[in-house]
Amino acid sequence: MYKFLFKRIIDIIVGLCALPIVMIFVLIFAPIIYIEDKGSIFYLAKRIGKGGKTFNMFKFRSMKMNAPDIRLANGDTYNGDDDPRVTKIGRFMRKTSIDEIPQFLNVLNGTMSFIGPRPDTPDFLHVYESEYPSILNIKPGLTGYNQAYFRNSIDGAEKMRNDNYYAEHLSFWLDVKSVFKTIKTVLFRENINH
Repeated sequence: MYKFLFKRIIDIIVGLCALPIVMIFVLIFAPIIYIEDKGSIFYLAKRIGKGGKTFNMFKFRSMKMNAPDIRLANGDTYNGDDDPRVTKIGRFMRKTSIDEIPQFLNVLNGTMSFIGPRPDTPDFLHVYESEYPSILNIKPGLTGYNQAYFRNSIDGAEKMRNDNYYAEHLSFWLDVKSVFKTIKTVLFRENINH
């Protein structure tokens, strides 16, 4: 019952409550992003959603326009402190997770949940389908078990295992614990880079 009804009700309430905050952050950060590196304010990232469907995930743009995609040997996206593609304001937004705030719009439109597995790129859909199909049964989250406890400190394979664990053990209390741990992780800037 929680998984199919109450979770969506909570998402709508959280999304509506967050909407004024999102608008304030847009008013503050949109001009700064544009002044530093002319271009779009938002970055629409293609991600895997529930049922394996692709959707656009909203983020504040933290990289220079048309920055190349750099991957680690294991396929994870590179996100080090010395990444030359990241703008000055982008570096600040990433460390404080401000770049993620527009994802509340995804929570409102139903493509994401407030709490759920990390939204992965379509490149990994075949891995989910063959090895971790439980993840595809629920919506990805703005935050979640992985983001709360590990952020970027573990590799992609371990993140998938953790997300699969979350999908198979989804409960109200696991979500509550993930929210409080997320707050601690963001406030103390834990596990920012891999």
